[in-house]
Amino acid sequence: MQKTNIAGNLNSNETALTSPVASWWDRRLLAPVIAAAVMRFALLAISLVQNGSRVLFQADTVSYLDPGRNLLLHGRFIADGVPDLVRTPGYALFLGLTSLAGLPFAGAVNAVVSVFTIVLVWRLARALFLDDRVAIAAAWIFVFEPISVAFSSTLLSETLFLVPFLICMERLVTFLRSYDLRLLVTAGLSLAIATYIRPISYYLPVLIAMGLIAALARVPEIRWKAPAILLLSALPWLALWQVRNRVETGYSGFSSISDINLYFYDAAGIEARLKHEAFFDLRRELGYVDFSDRDGQSYIYQPYLALHPEQASWTQGQRLTYMHAEGLQVIKAHIGIYFQNVRSALISAIFSPGSGYLYRLVVRGGSQSNPALIDEGTASGGIQLVRKSPWEATEKIVFEAALLAAYVLAILGIVQALRGRFKGSFNIASLWLILGVSTYLLCVAAMSDTAADSRLRMPVMPFICIFMAASIWRTKRAST
Repeated sequence: MQKTNIAGNLNSNETALTSPVASWWDRRLLAPVIAAAVMRFALLAISLVQNGSRVLFQADTVSYLDPGRNLLLHGRFIADGVPDLVRTPGYALFLGLTSLAGLPFAGAVNAVVSVFTIVLVWRLARALFLDDRVAIAAAWIFVFEPISVAFSSTLLSETLFLVPFLICMERLVTFLRSYDLRLLVTAGLSLAIATYIRPISYYLPVLIAMGLIAALARVPEIRWKAPAILLLSALPWLALWQVRNRVETGYSGFSSISDINLYFYDAAGIEARLKHEAFFDLRRELGYVDFSDRDGQSYIYQPYLALHPEQASWTQGQRLTYMHAEGLQVIKAHIGIYFQNVRSALISAIFSPGSGYLYRLVVRGGSQSNPALIDEGTASGGIQLVRKSPWEATEKIVFEAALLAAYVLAILGIVQALRGRFKGSFNIASLWLILGVSTYLLCVAAMSDTAADSRLRMPVMPFICIFMAASIWRTKRAST
């Protein structure tokens, strides 16, 4: 009876669309799903023919594959002979399992997952706008989103992360309409799974819970129950992995990637500016070993230990504590430079065209190129690119123009939502949820990776596509 009073203002159509058991399929989805499958499997085939199965690898791929295989075959999540703290078991286990049948098979499964995200974008758009036309349009737009397409043929965690992440967002948006507390259980579990795949979402359960407290200020019956259910559904699962890390290595964090980034990216980026050295050279001077060479645990390798011989007898936890403290000390001493680097990384993540990731797949020998260098070149590098490869430069200009157009349309959709143009079918609390989560993801990516590029905006692109669809459909409806 209480729930009926809370959600009594929902009409029958709205209730059907926001039901916890709302449909996972619509016959109108068949066309975009087929288009997505054709595009992604064609890209996979072209990539394999042009460059072989190694093109599916990025520098980070081995750091997932080794601990995942060890967990499957030996029952321990280890790399380089020690407990792996850099990676979490979500994507590592997925990659270890799917790659047992060969890398092309793993790439094919990754492409299937990418196709499934089309359905999840449709569900999220449908939950946001209660309009099947907007939802189908959003699905069609995401079919052609370049970063999603490129990473459908790249063995990294970005594509798999989208599945539980989008499920979580759809459940939260639906909850903000129906106030059905059961939805928050699924949302919390999905968010925990997403964090095991990519730790970037580690702080989201607490931040979203705080947002729910604010959003439910006028619903005292569930104002405190809702965030409690979300946290209880997510945090215990994250704590389990931290207990494992503490017991096996003395490290209390969820993933050491945060401390590696603090020391070898953030602090190194500051030192590079102060010493007027190239960032990648300075990082090597600190003992960094690239992920393409080893499994990413630089603090256990000889280049780092040669600089810190006293740490040879330390535990992994002690070494990471040292790196964390040193990184913070450098940042605190040069906070202005740090925020300059964060600003540059944020701009790079948002505005880099991303064509380099497709280029390395479809061009013979492209796997030897570095997408970060292709996308994030300086102005002088851009001039050199025009001179050496006008076709590639033109390609980047086209991708950049399309990206800027997408942002403009998405911003128009957001502005229309803020002005109440979707009144009666749009919940403003859902908009703040989307904007808040997007801001969090982009800022955390920029703050933790001085060399950020277009890859790091991938979790935000489904939202961009949805608001693009809303803007286009609203403009079309207004004109008629």
